[in-house]
Amino acid sequence: MTHDIIFHHYPTSPFSEKVRVVFGMKGMKWRSVEIPNMMPKPDLMPLTGGYRKTPVMQIGADIFCDTQIILREIERRFPDPPIMPNAGLSFAVAFWADRPLFQATVPLIFGEIGPMIPEAFKKDREKLFPERPFNYEQMKAAAPLMKDQWRAHVGFIDAQLQDGRAFLSQAAGVSKPTVTDAHCYMNLWFLKAPLPQLADVLLKEFPRVEAWYERVKALGHGTATAMESKEALRIAKEATSEAKVLADPHDPNGRKPGDSVSVMPDDYGRDPVVGEIVFSNAQEIAIKRHDPLVGDVVVHFPRAGFWVMPA
Repeated sequence: MTHDIIFHHYPTSPFSEKVRVVFGMKGMKWRSVEIPNMMPKPDLMPLTGGYRKTPVMQIGADIFCDTQIILREIERRFPDPPIMPNAGLSFAVAFWADRPLFQATVPLIFGEIGPMIPEAFKKDREKLFPERPFNYEQMKAAAPLMKDQWRAHVGFIDAQLQDGRAFLSQAAGVSKPTVTDAHCYMNLWFLKAPLPQLADVLLKEFPRVEAWYERVKALGHGTATAMESKEALRIAKEATSEAKVLADPHDPNGRKPGDSVSVMPDDYGRDPVVGEIVFSNAQEIAIKRHDPLVGDVVVHFPRAGFWVMPA
């Protein structure tokens, strides 16, 4: 049975925007479930088993956590048009965009809008980043350093565009949008949305980047249809996972299907998800778990950037 893509996200999430741009590149139709931007997330936790970061993609009873695995699955299921030439290095670019560039962007935003942020959101982010108190004054003080870093990172994008290409990846002289554009676009969008004037100042010396940004923006988000979260839970409960049991002969720790493991991100939001291995390989691990609201589901995680430990 073929199931629709159900995308659990919220409008201001930068990592969600990365995936929404890929929907636009592929001209895809998808179902949109808008989730809270902070805990509690009562209709998401039964699907993920505790993973609280945004976004999450659902296809029937298969749940995909983190943009890395979400984008891989989109490309696998919807290969036309292809957006992952040299896919290995494109995910290395993702790590750069998701970590050092993102970490330079966050203080620029919250150093400015911190006083306007609700107290509940601040407390939630302190739980998400337990080693980093939400201190707007500290972020504001760090802004000059982060402006230097942000400028340097955007300079990498500008250098890639110096030969006049329309998009960042180019093969046989043809420049078409790829997942690399989505990775790099995310942080510019994240800054531009709340602070367009600051973004304009920082991008003034990079007109090629500005023009590229507008081309990516024009790709849109495909066609979204709203869905209630309770409907997504019902679909998961009535579906059966498509994941197949498969042993990994090269697992360096000897893990095998049926082993009970705990999976969590290695950076922040370290909420462990416990289940039994269905399959794993160098880039993905899928674990089966049960919740009364959704029945049996299989939750898929990337390997890079995630810890897998005995439950």
